[in-house]
Amino acid sequence: MPGRHVGSDGEHELQETLGTEERAERFYDDQVIDYLNPSMIEFVARMDMAFISTADAHGECDASFRAGTPGFLHVIDERTIAYPEYRGNGVMASLGNILENPHVGILMIDFVRDLIGLHVNGKARMVADSELRETVDDLPAAERGRSSQVWVVVEVEEAYIHCRKHIPQLVPVARDRREWGTDNVRAKGGDYFGVKAGKQPAPAAAKAS
Repeated sequence: MPGRHVGSDGEHELQETLGTEERAERFYDDQVIDYLNPSMIEFVARMDMAFISTADAHGECDASFRAGTPGFLHVIDERTIAYPEYRGNGVMASLGNILENPHVGILMIDFVRDLIGLHVNGKARMVADSELRETVDDLPAAERGRSSQVWVVVEVEEAYIHCRKHIPQLVPVARDRREWGTDNVRAKGGDYFGVKAGKQPAPAAAKAS
């Protein structure tokens, strides 16, 4: 990527300290590009899940999971991808971070066939469904009758491989055997980690004697 600084200042500082500069430069030169090549576009099109990382203006981070039928991560062109945001728990953690800080990282992993991953880093913006459909003719239809609240459109700045070392091979379960898109609390996991059940009322303030 001529003329472009690849990697953070912290990366390069540690590479110098730990003597990995040559190995890192080889990876940057061989594997990091600022667009999606045809193989990456094909990979994104068949992914049914992704891990999304965001941070707010203070650098506080959040990692989230998104899933859908293959193609829900829509490649608009070699430098732009988009994915829909549906109604969730109302917290808006990822979108709230994007509102403050547009930098996002997306990790897609093929756990089933090729056992390989793809990182896509870039800048995101929120676009209303109706607005995006005016300019993107082949945008996927809403899943299971739901309408997306908004689309996250990501301008690709870095795209690179995640090696298959340690990626487990998984066997997918047919989607019709899962309650997709449900509001059933039990089906969604309920209070699996016991947080709600374990919360106790705050102790009353001690009375002055």
